[in-house]
Amino acid sequence: MLKSLFVYGVLGVMLIPVKSHLMTVCMEEDEELRVDCQIENKPNKINTYQFSWSIEARQEIINTNVSGQSANEKFKGKSRVEELEPVGYRMTLSDFRDKLSDNTTFLCKISDQDANISVKKDNILSCSAVSLLLKNSWSWMVCLLLFFYHTHS
Repeated sequence: MLKSLFVYGVLGVMLIPVKSHLMTVCMEEDEELRVDCQIENKPNKINTYQFSWSIEARQEIINTNVSGQSANEKFKGKSRVEELEPVGYRMTLSDFRDKLSDNTTFLCKISDQDANISVKKDNILSCSAVSLLLKNSWSWMVCLLLFFYHTHS
């Protein structure tokens, strides 16, 4: 009885909606910077996106498909954007290290909804699954609950 209650409790915790960050920034193994923007796309509409960064008071567009807007010349051919499933877009930027400041704010805008995240140059994590697992506190709670389940059964 206690064991089944614990299992249902763990499943219940896993099903609780977790407020996630709309944006993540990480470093790929090949030294490319990855920026994920998980703003929900509008159904039945051609979605627009714009990725930019703000360093001090200067904001520069890195990549966009917005009509009438264009990326800063220094980013041409150095970034690419792909749609994420089920929501959002991913921008990958190469050859950026000499352009990144100590404290940079990345911005994304998808169909008039926007999000931003500030990162420190020296604190950008690896995009590996282990780093992302460590970054999400809810995953630690699930692992801890599973550990207690196995040690007490």
